[in-house]
Formats: sequence, structure tokens, C-alpha cells
Amino acid sequence: MSHTPSRRSVLRGFTVTGAVVTGFATTTRSWATTGSPDPDLVGLPPLDGTLVMDEASLTAAADDYGHIVHRRPRAVLRPGSVQDVVAMVRFCNEHRLKVAPRGQGHATYGGGQVEDGLVIETATLAAIGALSPGATTVTVGAGARWSEVTKATLVHGLTPPVFTDYIELSVGGTLSVGGLGGQSQRYGAQTDNVTELQVVTGAGEFVRCSPARRPDLFHAVLAGLGQVAVVVGATLRLVAAPETVRHYLLPYDDLETFLDDQRTLVRDGRFDYVEGQISADADGNFRVPTLEAVAYGPPVGPAPDDTVLLRGLRHNTAGVQASDLAYYDFIDRLAPVVAALKEAGIWAYAHPWLNLLLPGESAGSLIAAELADLTPADVGAGLVLTYPFPSDRLSTALLPTTDDELTHLFAILRATPPADTATVDRLLAANRAAYEAVAAAGGTQYPVGSIPFTRADWRTHFGAAWPQLKEAKRRYDPRGVLVPGQGIF
Repeated sequence: MSHTPSRRSVLRGFTVTGAVVTGFATTTRSWATTGSPDPDLVGLPPLDGTLVMDEASLTAAADDYGHIVHRRPRAVLRPGSVQDVVAMVRFCNEHRLKVAPRGQGHATYGGGQVEDGLVIETATLAAIGALSPGATTVTVGAGARWSEVTKATLVHGLTPPVFTDYIELSVGGTLSVGGLGGQSQRYGAQTDNVTELQVVTGAGEFVRCSPARRPDLFHAVLAGLGQVAVVVGATLRLVAAPETVRHYLLPYDDLETFLDDQRTLVRDGRFDYVEGQISADADGNFRVPTLEAVAYGPPVGPAPDDTVLLRGLRHNTAGVQASDLAYYDFIDRLAPVVAALKEAGIWAYAHPWLNLLLPGESAGSLIAAELADLTPADVGAGLVLTYPFPSDRLSTALLPTTDDELTHLFAILRATPPADTATVDRLLAANRAAYEAVAAAGGTQYPVGSIPFTRADWRTHFGAAWPQLKEAKRRYDPRGVLVPGQGIF
């Protein structure tokens, strides 16, 4: 069969209403109704869900939270079952079409987009398995959001151990990049708390994999940026959940003391969550650090004692904020902030994020150098985050840390009007320069940001794990159909 693009194609065995394909019938119609060039596509498989090609769906799938890169797919699959994913990945293999899964579309640099191929929206694969008494895990669909998972497990007094700050992301999405948060100093990344994956490989094979079953596939999927398989489900480890937490915001007068106290807290483990922000002062200089720390209360720990928890810290005592929150309210603390950003239109801004992993020994100097030239215009409506975690807490093969005892996440979560392309380009160049400085010091990126990367950069990024990923790509995605937007292969 020819794969030369043409203006017409045939969809056999389907009813097409407008630009939605579903079920079986004898009606035929062309994908070319969308106006994009098409290879000859004959014999689409029957689907439990829908295949859509309307303008609004394709436009949405050609965008993400970054609002920087735009790659228009040919169709979007909203699967009604895992079998739909199997069938369409096999179909795309046959017709040499590229495929990209999409959870909540929170990528910032086009990684989940695909030009003239198929986007698989996993949001419809959102089932959450029942929990039995004494459960230590829960099995969920890849499209389930962490907020939904947490609500379901809290009914049983249980919780996933690690959360990203924003919990309206899909399980499959964060497991593809790692999933770091303030609890990583104790429990590692979200990928370190997965006991089994259900995936559809790039060849269209449904597989259950774990550390004991197809371990090469399991370890190539976690933090593998979707290169070898589409995650359709995951079994997650659970721990006991507190009922309430005590949340502290501790202001500091200088960066060095702030970072030293963060490291102290991570080493001695007195808090269950440690993060921190750096804000601009009245003159626009980013030199106002705030340490954020959370202690879990019963039944996980004792009632928080301020004297014990804050002993030895060198924060500015005049500005301490402490509050007791219900556990879920703490996990979902960004909800009102997100609502305000959406109301103000800032959620739709471009987000050329910088996310880096710094070696602990040089983190202070690297952060200071980056902050020295940072202006409020470089951050926009975003913020600057940094926090450490023990490097050995992260055991996911494809999520690199540093060789130092501690690794610091440093992030400039930029937000700028998308129409100002000159500023976006300038910030992307600044991100690249920051990455090069960090890489020279033994650090790398945390791959949720917007840093122009070459294939050689990706090989360096994965380091010793690169041969493992390359072999898994060859074995499980032999035709290279999966997730081209990352530019890894």
C-alpha cells in the first residue's frame, strides 16, 4: 500500500457523523474532510469510543499548557476501552502514523503533540479500582487525575505518598516524567511508588509489567516520556493518610541561610513535606526566600509541636505563618490560585518553564547566579521554586538525579502573554543558557519545562540509562511511532 500523502482516503466500516467516527456501518467518508493531506487509510478498526476530526478537537490537541508549540494532529482518539488504544496503535503502525498520548495537556513544550498523526486522549480511561480492607495499593486508569485518586483512597484512610503541587494532572502524565513534589524528600518520585503498569507498546501489544515481569519495559516506561509505550493503567502504592496537617511559611532574609535550613530539614526528616519559594523585593530583585514545610498529624504522626518542629531554624520569626488544614485541603491548596489565574486569563498565557535538577554542593551558587539577572518581567505571573531531596530517594532509572548527596529542584515557572513571541523566544534562550550552566556543574533538567534540546542532549540527559531506553525503543516501538514531539529519537 502506498503511503504517499493524497487528498482523499476511505474509512470503511464506520459511520461518520460530521467528523466523528464511531461504531460499525457501511457508510464511508474521507478523513480529508478536515482539509489536511491524507495517506490512503482503509479498514479502521471498530471502536468502543470515538475518533474525532472536528476543527475544535484538532486545534485543542495542537496546543498544551505551554502555548508555545503547535503541531496539528490528523485525528484524536477518545478511547472507550483499552482495546481501542491497542487497535489504533496497531492501525498507526500499519500506516506509519505517529502517535502521542495526552492526559490533561499540561506539557509546556509540545512533547505530547504530533503533526499529522493521532493523539490519544487518555481522560476517558479514568477508572479507579476498589480498595479492600488492608489494601496497600490501588489500580487506576492512566487518565485518572490525582485529585480523584486521592478522594477515593482517603475514604479508606489512605493516600498516595507523593504529589506534584498541582493535583489535577493525570496519573499517566506525571508517571511519564517522574512526578516530584515536597514529599519526594521522604518517598522519592511518584514513579518510585508504582508496583505495576498496564501499557500498550508502540507495536500495539497490551502488557502488564512490573519489576518482576517484563522489567525492561517497566523501567523504560516510568519517566520514559512516552517513548516505548502508552500508559493505560497503573497500580500505585498507598500509605496511611493524616487527618490534618500543620502548614508553615517561614520567611528568610538571605538565600544561603534559607537553603541551609532546607537541607537541615531534609536530612533530619522532621517534616513530611519541604519546599520553598523565592520572591522579588520592592526593587524587583529575587532575594526574598520563604521556606514551606508541613508536618502531618494523627494518625500518621503526633500532634505538631511548633517548638520541636522549628527548633534551630534561622528564619525571620516576625513573619511566620502557621495554619492547621485538613489533609485534602493541603494537597489541593492550589485550587483557589488556579481558579484566580483562569479568571484573570493568565492560565492561557505562554509558560516557557525552566525546571532544573542541581547538584547539592553547587546549588547555592547556581541559584544565586540565575537569580542575579532575573527580573519580574522574566517571571511574569509565575513563580520561582526550589527545594532539595536526598538523591538516593529517586530510584527510577530514567529520572536522573545528581551525584551529590542532595539534589535540588530549581524552577522558574514563567508566564507571559503568548502573542509576545519575542519575549517567549528570549526566555527559551535564557532557559537553554541556564541548562548549559547547570549541566556543566553536573546537573540536568527535570523534563517538564521548555528547554530546546537536541538528540545529543537527550543522550546526555539519560546518561548511563540511555542504552536501556534505546534498546526498549527498538524492541517495543520498532517502527518509532510513539511521541515524536520530545525529539529524543
